[in-house]
Amino acid sequence: MGFGTLALISVVALLGPLLAARRQWNLPVVLGELLAGMLIGISGLDVIDPGDPILAFLADIGFALVMFVAGTHVPMRDAAIRPALRRGVLRAGLVGLAAVPVGIGLAAAFGTGKAGLYAVLVASSSAALVLPIVDSLRLGGASVVDTVAQVAVADAACIVALPLVIDPGRAPRAAVGAVAVAVGAAVVYVIFRVMVRSGFQERLHRVSEKRGFALELRVNLVLLFALAALATSMHVSVMLAGFALGLALSAVGEPRRLARQLFGLTEGFLGPLFFVWLGASLDLRALVEDPVYVGLGLALGLSAVAVHSLARLLGQPLSLAALSAAQLGIPVAAATVGTQLGLFAPGEAPALLLGALVTIGIAAVAGGLAVRRGLLRS
Repeated sequence: MGFGTLALISVVALLGPLLAARRQWNLPVVLGELLAGMLIGISGLDVIDPGDPILAFLADIGFALVMFVAGTHVPMRDAAIRPALRRGVLRAGLVGLAAVPVGIGLAAAFGTGKAGLYAVLVASSSAALVLPIVDSLRLGGASVVDTVAQVAVADAACIVALPLVIDPGRAPRAAVGAVAVAVGAAVVYVIFRVMVRSGFQERLHRVSEKRGFALELRVNLVLLFALAALATSMHVSVMLAGFALGLALSAVGEPRRLARQLFGLTEGFLGPLFFVWLGASLDLRALVEDPVYVGLGLALGLSAVAVHSLARLLGQPLSLAALSAAQLGIPVAAATVGTQLGLFAPGEAPALLLGALVTIGIAAVAGGLAVRRGLLRS
């Protein structure tokens, strides 16, 4: 791997913003980046080697940062989100319970034996995907706040559950690792709180901004890499380390300057590199050659929307229920981890992403329906 490879990845990753530029489509930037990776990777021109250890390591850093930023997007300090958490937990719980028999049925129908994984995928939501759609469409009102709370709960729960179900044989070790990462993030949260209350964080911020030291970014990267090291040493994905640290930072309040720095570092380089690498790693030929996996992908996506629509029974507008089914982080994480551990048959990882694309397409339509129903900010 060299600078030429990085230049190529950076160029093709521009397909992400190009596809997302049209607001009416409500397409996430990462969709174009995944497609770009497929174009130059195993499924397409095969001009980059996703197995290159340097490229794979950079992609791991990007993965951790993507999940870190996703965690900071969960509105932990929003006063309106707290009363909505009860309803959000109830709806996420209903969806989670309904996803269990669906996962069992899908595993039996396709003969994969991955009922737990499918249940988590069907129950998952993506805060990093739903929140930008809500903001871009200016959706608002009590039902939208409840939906945001539901998505945040489901996202966090499924991120914790994924390492436990993707490889059941390692579930006990993964559970211990998940607890260790959660404890580490809790310790970071306490430290952040002490820094804020003592005024140290504000002094650090002023010095960093005045002198151009980027101290807050440096400190948070140290913490992220330390948690990621803890996670990998205990055979847990860096996904959990990044998301847990992001939640801790969101809970105490993310400084705007740090948010801009993280945005630039993640969305400008390492995030696109990760998604291009992931797309390059997927063998779509195996998906096309075996229609069973096409069926699995479609079944996962449609099942997720159907199960999330059950929240209509608890008073959620159907358009918002369908929007809450939008998923990306969990399927991407499952595809990444499963591919790295050699747990999937050819075509299985792309099937998971196909399911995610189905939910994204339906969520885009559902967002438009929510606008037409007048679910907008006052």
